[in-house]
Amino acid sequence: MQGTVGIEYAGKDKMTLGVIGKKLGMTQIFNEEGLAIPVTVIKVDKTVVTQVKTVEKDGYSAIQVGTIPAKEKHLTKAEIGHFKKNGLDNYRHLQEFRVENSEEYKVGQEIDLSVLENIQKVDVTGTSIGKGFQGTVKRWNFSRGPMAHGSKNHREPGSIGAGTTPSRVIKGKRMAGNMGNERVTITKLKLVKVDSENGLILIKGSVPGCEGRLVTVVPSRTKWN
Repeated sequence: MQGTVGIEYAGKDKMTLGVIGKKLGMTQIFNEEGLAIPVTVIKVDKTVVTQVKTVEKDGYSAIQVGTIPAKEKHLTKAEIGHFKKNGLDNYRHLQEFRVENSEEYKVGQEIDLSVLENIQKVDVTGTSIGKGFQGTVKRWNFSRGPMAHGSKNHREPGSIGAGTTPSRVIKGKRMAGNMGNERVTITKLKLVKVDSENGLILIKGSVPGCEGRLVTVVPSRTKWN
């Protein structure tokens, strides 16, 4: 997430390398038939390998990458030492990608948009837009009660459990609460265009998060194609 420093994981079951980019917003382009295609524009900045993890040393094969330059005052001492140890610039965002063979990568190696070459479908992960505290009708799509004057249940949740047995609210009950602001992955989105020269990728449709937030784009898993 932009504005915070930390390590996020692209998913233990995804043995593939992707890119990290900033969502710029939505626009439209026209295909050869003259049809308008709504696309989300994602800007991918310089991404560098900051650590290589192997099965022998760490128990799994992965690489850690960094993006978005940062000042030392925005980092912890541990993070500053981590970058200086490897002779790297400071980066605000760190993230790991599981790969089949991490020994193919070296610290300081730059990851570019070539990882998305010949890819038609991608999975995009981001933090959804926060909606604040919402009721059950908006949050869980509950049906409303009667709107007549005699009804006292217009938009209330109704019963939340039996009284005597079990005499408590069952864990996981859908109730009012905070909506949005959580990690969301949308799968099998069409990759319309990759502009390596300007560091832009165009994805058909919308992706999670508001403008300016970071999103992770990885090739869709084979079983989804």
